[in-house]
Amino acid sequence: MTDRTDPPAPPAPPAPAPGVPSGAAPDLSSPDLSSRNPDWWRQAVVYQVYPRSFADADGDGLGDLRGVTRRLTHLAALGVDALWLSPFYPSELADGGYDVADPRDVDPRLGTLDDFGALVAEAHRLGLKVIVDIVPNHTSHRHVWFQEALRAGPGSPARERYVFRDGRGPRGELPPTDWQSVFGGSAWRRVPDGQWYLHLFAAEQPDLNWANEDVRADFRTTLRFWADRGVDGFRVDVAHALAKDLSEPLRDLGASAPGGEAALAGFPPGTHPFYDRDEVHEIYRDWRKILDAYSPPRTAVAEAWVPGARRALYARPDELNQAFNFEYLQAPWDAEALRRVITDSLATARAAGASATWVLSNHDVVRHASRLMLPPGTDDNAWLLSGGHAPAVDTAAGLRRAHAATLLMLALPGSAYVYQGEELGLPEVADLPTEVLQDPVWEQTGHVRKGRDGCRVPLPWTATGPSYGFGPGGAWLPQPPGFGAYAVEAQDGAQAREGVPGSTLELYRAALRLRRKLQEGETLTWAEDTPAGVLRFDRNDGWRCVTNLSPDPVFLPAGEVLLSSAPLTEGRLAPDTTAWLLPGTPPAPSPRPDA
Repeated sequence: MTDRTDPPAPPAPPAPAPGVPSGAAPDLSSPDLSSRNPDWWRQAVVYQVYPRSFADADGDGLGDLRGVTRRLTHLAALGVDALWLSPFYPSELADGGYDVADPRDVDPRLGTLDDFGALVAEAHRLGLKVIVDIVPNHTSHRHVWFQEALRAGPGSPARERYVFRDGRGPRGELPPTDWQSVFGGSAWRRVPDGQWYLHLFAAEQPDLNWANEDVRADFRTTLRFWADRGVDGFRVDVAHALAKDLSEPLRDLGASAPGGEAALAGFPPGTHPFYDRDEVHEIYRDWRKILDAYSPPRTAVAEAWVPGARRALYARPDELNQAFNFEYLQAPWDAEALRRVITDSLATARAAGASATWVLSNHDVVRHASRLMLPPGTDDNAWLLSGGHAPAVDTAAGLRRAHAATLLMLALPGSAYVYQGEELGLPEVADLPTEVLQDPVWEQTGHVRKGRDGCRVPLPWTATGPSYGFGPGGAWLPQPPGFGAYAVEAQDGAQAREGVPGSTLELYRAALRLRRKLQEGETLTWAEDTPAGVLRFDRNDGWRCVTNLSPDPVFLPAGEVLLSSAPLTEGRLAPDTTAWLLPGTPPAPSPRPDA
């Protein structure tokens, strides 16, 4: 294993400004308050759990469902409304669990269906909703259907559930089209009888044929299976790729563009061969009938990497409730760019009758405590390949900016999606040795792209121990030696009921307590008289958010400071700082570090 660089201990953010609620311990036995409102999802804070990296109860180094259940009190105390579980289904982990061998069971390494039932029951007892991933674009190559298709041969009904085609060339030795996998290389793989199957992702993830009624019926069964077990909603993986133009002859793309919006650029909306086709919406209208049959109706959010105007289609009232807003995640740390993205995102959601979604990190991207510090134009992958050394990231400055970005996000109308560990201020683990990498991107691109393992390193819960409290043994990905400084224990405090003043964890707790009290309505009003580099908006429910993205301190407008992401100095907001205010009175004095 190569030498590792210890990340420095996380710098302490300021204590909450005067006026922050006292933070009494939550009543963990209280009923689920959101159950009174079927539209709970419109303004929810959803915490993404990547189960294999969250908590390990049995000591095998892999996170599991019982580990998640044991740590649910952390989420309740944090103040989120729901947890979203990334896949926990049987899988060989060719793509981190998104290669699903059985969509209606639990991977034995992660537990049982009884363990899942216990998790849901405990979550609901604590007032938390449960959202699960559903992966409809593809299955694992170990799925019984795909194994049947391999045995059945060309032209069989079993192969019609997937996308099999004869190859080109005199002996069929060439792929049917020039389509490329998102993970690199051809999107086609040949089987021993000479045919080829489509895999837009890893070769272990054959694409399903959604023109086949067996496929549609099976996913209806899957939706009901989990909804009957108490699931409150679904996150739909690769929601924009299900419908495909499979009419003969299949069309080449020419530029062989991989996934993402770049692949859509050369096609009129809705006409790309396999992304964001208009027919995909028939599928979600069918699903909506199932989701609405429950009381309260089950919710759903689409992972659809499409431009905003097209994204609105997935969130219409007769389809899925929401769609992830990746424009916000990808926006640079620039006031004008963020204002434009926020304005457009709110308009897009309003056009669909949905609420906006906001996210800064997830299991597929560099953690924002590191990403936001990369110079404009920096290629994330090049930075990862350098082990996080070129350019070097200022950890303290990155955490400061991450705090400001978080308070900005949580002030916006709509739903916020929080990725596990960001409440601890975790940076990206960019220097993982190549020999431990698990993401198929590394091998499939011929070691050109390092992949997503750096944001999936198991969480630190305690300051010491073989895996910093992740489990009684080691962890499936190595944690850096300095991870203990970020642990929940280090920020929560063994004796301090309200946590360690100034920690990232306490900033999140304070912000979420305030947000729950303040958040009403789904609109904002931009202030026009702000200095360059400053974002300021008023919420229609009577509070104000100010973010300073300029290089200089700025004076705050009159008002009571409820919370700030960094200390104020003589009423001024420092660079890379966000404050929440109630307008009408002079700014509060600078909060003391030990306030």
